[in-house]
Amino acid sequence: MISGQVIQNSIEELKAITKVDLCVMDLEGVNVATTFVQQELSTELILGFANSPADSQVITGHHLLKIYDEGDLTYVLIAKGQTDDVYMIARIAVSQIQNLVVAYKERFDRNNFIQNLLLDNLLLVDIYNRAKKLHIEVEVPRAVFLIEAKMDRDTGAMEMIKSLFSNQGGDYITAVDEKNIILIKALAADEGYETLQSTAEMIVDMMNTEAMLNVKVAYGTIVDELKEVSKSYKEAKLALDVGKIFYAERKVVAYSTLGIGRLIYQLPINLCKIFIQEIFGENIPEELDEETLNTVNKFFENNLNVSETSRQLFVHRNTLVYRIEKLQKATGLDIRTFDDALTFKIALMVVNYMRYLESLEY
Repeated sequence: MISGQVIQNSIEELKAITKVDLCVMDLEGVNVATTFVQQELSTELILGFANSPADSQVITGHHLLKIYDEGDLTYVLIAKGQTDDVYMIARIAVSQIQNLVVAYKERFDRNNFIQNLLLDNLLLVDIYNRAKKLHIEVEVPRAVFLIEAKMDRDTGAMEMIKSLFSNQGGDYITAVDEKNIILIKALAADEGYETLQSTAEMIVDMMNTEAMLNVKVAYGTIVDELKEVSKSYKEAKLALDVGKIFYAERKVVAYSTLGIGRLIYQLPINLCKIFIQEIFGENIPEELDEETLNTVNKFFENNLNVSETSRQLFVHRNTLVYRIEKLQKATGLDIRTFDDALTFKIALMVVNYMRYLESLEY
């Protein structure tokens, strides 16, 4: 619903141009917005006009006109003065306010529609009917971005996203909770996943430099029809959750790049415990120190190449071998062999997932 402040701003601008005082009242006789204090018209007179069949009337030196919303009487406009010029200005004010009411109502309806679309609360026939009414194209490639800040979402972050993306370009910005901003991005025929990645990176950079917010951005796959937008939203939500557990260092997480993390995320906790017990037995490693983790990750990045890894870590080859052998004694896995390296990598991810599930219980 349109706010009283919007109507107030509108009639103040009209008064500044025309020098005619205006007042808008609701159907209970309460001032919604006004540029003057009128004392000549009683509430009974105004409500009597509202209940009459006339659309306009002159009472004690004031023009009274009715403001409708899709045929339903919503407000009564009072213009101070009884000349023809005042009447013309009052008609202009009525037209402007009625257009504002329609615009704000459509904006609210569109946001409500987008939220229900994301949450799968609409029947297929309702999607197409309401999309047509709200002038939303159905067959356009789209993808959903989920933007999460470290702090609760604020209006500044939302406004910044809105300034970057426009409804006129087919993009829609909304939210369904207090932490995440949702962007539904329309794509041109020649745009693909490279565009999604660059868009996500641009959002991270802008939010960091302009709003001083440390954000994570996740996005789903590209869908071709409006009815499939909820699928992309669910993928983006999954990507954000999986990214926090397995790819904490990433600022941008794509659903299509989740890899084995997506599989582990769907495992029940009992299977995870059985797997870890089979791998490590009673010697389940505690939290690995930063040096060991850094060594292991760099070793994996270099495809188990000892020489290249020692060079990038600025350590002697023998030092790296010593660290690997120390890890082998603790876990029983020699990560210099492919099978053990793969097992250890998966085991680390499973341990992280189990810790994440345990943290949810507290």
